[in-house]
Amino acid sequence: MIVRSWSARLASQNVSRYLAHLDRSVKPGLATLSGFIGLTVLERIVEEGASPASEVVVQTRWESLDAVRAFAGDDISAAVVEPGAAALFRDYDRRVLHYKVIG
Repeated sequence: MIVRSWSARLASQNVSRYLAHLDRSVKPGLATLSGFIGLTVLERIVEEGASPASEVVVQTRWESLDAVRAFAGDDISAAVVEPGAAALFRDYDRRVLHYKVIG
């Protein structure tokens, strides 16, 4: 199994909007892809105070790198970010990391 890991930084009040975007636009499309196993979203607060900020880490699970390639294209390390999601972010990773699950 392969884990594709990517992160973004956003205002904490936008986290629920991002999760709604994932549920509405991203997850249904991923569910139709051969080799897609699942998705997990992690959050941590990176700034507190007057304008709190969060970092979200999105980890998708795939059967193989070939399944990732079918989703992401030949440059599997390029982030795939829909414009609707990008508009919510202060910044996001343009490159993605891939991990082989070994345990």
